Amino acid sequence: MREITVGAARLPYRVLGSGRPLVLVHGGSKGSQGWDRVAEALVDTRTVVLPDLSGSDAARDDGGALSVELLAEQVAAVIDDLGQGPADVVGHSMGGAVVAGLAAARPDLVRRLTLVSGWTGRGDEYLRHALALWLDLAGDADAFARYTMLIAFSRGYLDSLGPAAVAEVATSYRPAPGRLRQIELANRLDVRDQLSRIQAPTLVIGCSRDVLISAEYSRGLTAAIPDATYAELEAGHIVMAEQPAELAKLIHGFLD
Repeated sequence: MREITVGAARLPYRVLGSGRPLVLVHGGSKGSQGWDRVAEALVDTRTVVLPDLSGSDAARDDGGALSVELLAEQVAAVIDDLGQGPADVVGHSMGGAVVAGLAAARPDLVRRLTLVSGWTGRGDEYLRHALALWLDLAGDADAFARYTMLIAFSRGYLDSLGPAAVAEVATSYRPAPGRLRQIELANRLDVRDQLSRIQAPTLVIGCSRDVLISAEYSRGLTAAIPDATYAELEAGHIVMAEQPAELAKLIHGFLD
């Protein structure tokens, strides 16, 4: 585990494996551990870098409002600290907006870009109300956890786990202050004006069973980024849990 200071934040990041650097950026979640099963499939050929950004459980900062620019600066600092030149960068959900902003602002740091279950910002009425309701439930930890699971996973995946496992998963989805800061950012982020400036070859991955960030958003991202390509997986929003091997295969194939 390594740790760096970026402004008011102390950010840990893990480095696994060896090879060309590949940075996996989390979205609105407790942190980088959501990538662990995908990372396991990539470490044989890559130096996999797993940062915990502001809003995650492991990061320490002043508790202020988050922004795409702030989090992109943190990812840039991790790549600089690693000292291995431009990296391949993957971002999930809100993390997709963060790394898209990074690629637009710092093309020297991003060799190839992958956006998973991402969106451009300023979503439709469904997404706006889904995020607003998520925040409204913060006063009821159990309701917050149940709602989080409903928008995070597909129906088939939850059914496959069974009641006991679902109850255990729910313990990870509590309305911690950092989580609420992430949702607030998701409700107002907007990177539409930056997408046309992305120079890195880009793969956009949508998820056909994602009830929070529809695959239509991913197709919109693909159309807005010069020469981007599109792929789709049959999974819910947290595709890293539902189909880690398939996601790793898509990332590996694109990067190589």
